[in-house]
Amino acid sequence: MTISFDVPQEVEQQLRVVLGDPGQAAKEALAVQGYQQRKFGISTVRRLLNFETRWETDQWLASRGIPKNYSAADLEADYQTLESLFDGKL
Repeated sequence: MTISFDVPQEVEQQLRVVLGDPGQAAKEALAVQGYQQRKFGISTVRRLLNFETRWETDQWLASRGIPKNYSAADLEADYQTLESLFDGKL
């Protein structure tokens, strides 16, 4: 899918100087915003930015100071799952 929008030529030139490839910068901004708002997960970020692995995606997010979407509730749910798998022997 192609998404496009028009910007004045002088703005395009400024964007290229500041951001390099404005299309890639827009894609990255979309990925970060969607991930931070929990509208999509790490897998969607990986596919959107064409990373081969989840680890590469994790590194990319970390290098930009984007924290993992993993809350205390997620930790508790994981703990409960482990408890049930190990018959409460944790």
